[in-house]
Amino acid sequence: MAAEIYYFSGTGNSLFVAKELQKRIPNSSLIPIVSLMDEKAVRTKGKTIGLVFPVHALTIPVAVKRFIRKADFASSEYLFAIATREGTIFRGFEKIDRLLKKKNKQLDSHFVLNMYNNESRHEGYKVPSESDILSLESAVLAKLDYIQNIINNRMASREKDLDYTIDFGHHPFINKLLEKTVLTSMAVSEYIGGVNYFYSDSNCTGCGICEKVCLSKKITVMGKKPVWNKKVLCYMCFACLNFCPRKSVQIKDIPGVKSYSTVNGRYTHPYATVKDIYDQKQKL
Repeated sequence: MAAEIYYFSGTGNSLFVAKELQKRIPNSSLIPIVSLMDEKAVRTKGKTIGLVFPVHALTIPVAVKRFIRKADFASSEYLFAIATREGTIFRGFEKIDRLLKKKNKQLDSHFVLNMYNNESRHEGYKVPSESDILSLESAVLAKLDYIQNIINNRMASREKDLDYTIDFGHHPFINKLLEKTVLTSMAVSEYIGGVNYFYSDSNCTGCGICEKVCLSKKITVMGKKPVWNKKVLCYMCFACLNFCPRKSVQIKDIPGVKSYSTVNGRYTHPYATVKDIYDQKQKL
């Protein structure tokens, strides 16, 4: 097999990128990372291996990190990664390289694509309009045309991230400290098994969509209400929040951070369906 594109996507941005990339890379296949989470070890087959995923709290998603640890990458002659994000600074490629170093590998190229954010807990969060989405889609497709040339010719491209549009807005030292705090919080959350970050309000009808799209299988509908299993690690993909047709799934307040999900809208990529997200859990 010439190329394998492993992807993780909670609300469709990274799935869109993975599908568009597949069109541009000859003899490539798409493989959902979540479908491999129960495997003890993963043996790659492609000579070109790609990872496509969203940025989660300034770093790589838990599921992607765990996949990299269990994959051998022995077949790879060229490794690349693409991260989708709203615009926050991202240093996760360094983390990936540290994980790959244990396998005597490293990324040959990596890229960041700015897309829309799906985390509606922030005050003033606005769902993008159709024209907003089309405008950004045009920019993403143009950059993918640039990226495909690098990948298909197996060129090295490890540019520093200078395309971020959001920072913490403080002194550089304070920014670095805040970034470290966020990353430490993510690591602690993973260590203790994830957080109970979500709940459903009285608008819930028990339709079961949240259970279908939950990539970590943390949600089970019981008595027509979703239950988040405390013993199952949450992948923080926000699929349950954004695909709920009643906007019933909400984000809890956490110490120092108030959630505004009860008054804000929801975002899923316009080409992504419940089935698209659910299918990531199916064995190939």
